[in-house]
Amino acid sequence: MIKDGFENNGLNSKQPIIGLVLLVLMIIWGAYLSSTVPKLPVYLVAGVLLGYVLTRSRFGFAGGVKRVFYRGESSLTVALLLLFTITAIVNVGIQWAAASKGALPAWQITNPDIQSVIPGTQNVRIGNISVALGAFLFGMGMIMAGGCASGTLSDFGEGEGHAWVALPFFVLFAAPGQYLGYVLDNTAIGKVGVNVWLPQYVGYGGAIAITILIMFGLFLITKGYENKKKKDGMYLDPKSDWEKFEEPLDTDNSQEPFKLNSWKTYQTFFVKRWTFVTGAVGIAIGAIFILTTTGKAWGVTTPFVSLDQKFFQLFGMKFTSPAFDETAEAMKGSLLVDGGTIRNIGIVVGALIAFTLAGRFKFSLKMSFQDFIGFAIGGSLMGLGSRMARGCNIGALYSAITNFSLHGYIFMFFLILGAAFAIKIFQGRLALCPIYKPKNKK
Repeated sequence: MIKDGFENNGLNSKQPIIGLVLLVLMIIWGAYLSSTVPKLPVYLVAGVLLGYVLTRSRFGFAGGVKRVFYRGESSLTVALLLLFTITAIVNVGIQWAAASKGALPAWQITNPDIQSVIPGTQNVRIGNISVALGAFLFGMGMIMAGGCASGTLSDFGEGEGHAWVALPFFVLFAAPGQYLGYVLDNTAIGKVGVNVWLPQYVGYGGAIAITILIMFGLFLITKGYENKKKKDGMYLDPKSDWEKFEEPLDTDNSQEPFKLNSWKTYQTFFVKRWTFVTGAVGIAIGAIFILTTTGKAWGVTTPFVSLDQKFFQLFGMKFTSPAFDETAEAMKGSLLVDGGTIRNIGIVVGALIAFTLAGRFKFSLKMSFQDFIGFAIGGSLMGLGSRMARGCNIGALYSAITNFSLHGYIFMFFLILGAAFAIKIFQGRLALCPIYKPKNKK
């Protein structure tokens, strides 16, 4: 029986009811949203899908850096490269099709009423000091806080204490980061940089060819680093961190008939952990769905700025700087009719649904004061860094690279530098940054 399976694995057999209720509530909310702004349910569906996939596969962008360093294996990093490649291949077709019908890059639009935008080109921007410094700070923050922007949202939905501390500080420092980025962009040094959209220089064929070659090059570098870790005795099996109930059940008895009301069936559909490759495909589907339905690439942190502004306005603060023009539309009304905010809520709820259907949701709020400070500072750095760079690991990295903006690679480079710096500085000082020594060394 299914209930016995829950009990034998230490899972809560009552939580799936909560998960189903949440799913029904999302359907009802989606129906309500469609009666206010017809396009809003699209944002909700995308968010729930992404949150579910992120949690079910334990997929994370921050883990792509941290996991290969600590565990010496590159399964998540390789899955990330696959995610970038799949998305870029689809996106190049979407952009080419739009351009062939007369659409223009976002920065060439002079009359939005009669001109259409090539989807995804809103994520093309100059790669300058704001991007470099923002990426470095964000890289540090995601290591200290235990997750990136999308990961913090999904971890929040999973009840992880580090996310419950980091997320409020992430949001709190988003608006200051937006302002600092604007100021820095408008200094003499801020105007120095590269602003390259690959199709504009090498065509769509050249853009995808270059992207695939870079991803393959990064794959070779990653595998080379993994081999070095193996020689140092720091390699762990990719699945050695899977919980017992996440693993596929014994299938030796292949003649056993299919039973709907069995733990094996339920575990397969709702509990068994998806591989990182499965997660990459699922996230690619979600991101492509967002681009095709909204005309814009996936982003996470701009709605944080709006939420931060709403909070500060409670204390009489005014936001008159042009730095906040990007959020002006969202600030005109309730954030519950803002598509980006709804999508972020969907990510949290999608993660919660994944864990409750598996009967494994629990709050993990126990932490030392030192860790609390580390999570808070990490969230603050992510808020500052993401908005200085006008995007996080999603908007300035994933969505930038897969829409062929060169600044995405600049963000990637400094993100990794910041992450490596944080790992070096905080090893042994924070719970999420333990000290790992090679097995063959004392």
